[in-house]
Amino acid sequence: MLKIEKNIENDHSVLSLIGEIDASNSVELDEVILEMVQGGVCNILVDCSMLEYISSAGLGVFMSYLEEFQEKQITLVIFGLKEKVFQVFNILGLDQLIKIRDTKQDALDEIL
Repeated sequence: MLKIEKNIENDHSVLSLIGEIDASNSVELDEVILEMVQGGVCNILVDCSMLEYISSAGLGVFMSYLEEFQEKQITLVIFGLKEKVFQVFNILGLDQLIKIRDTKQDALDEIL
């Protein structure tokens, strides 16, 4: 099960991912990110502190937006990954393509 919370704070949006992202619910994540991109958001912080699991389908959602983020100058920073979830990003080399920080403050520092 996946719960997504979206909050707008000053000049950025925080997307909180709670639970698990797999093939059955990755489309929900895709829809929320698409809505943010189309809404003109420039900075997206993704709080994964309560994310327990992410499948390749979930990772694919983030990957599918990398080029568009670059074209539209949207900064995406993921923070708060649990070690086992971070290892999935790391093994696939996504930590080299997506900014990943430990804390929300570290993520905020990245966009300021």
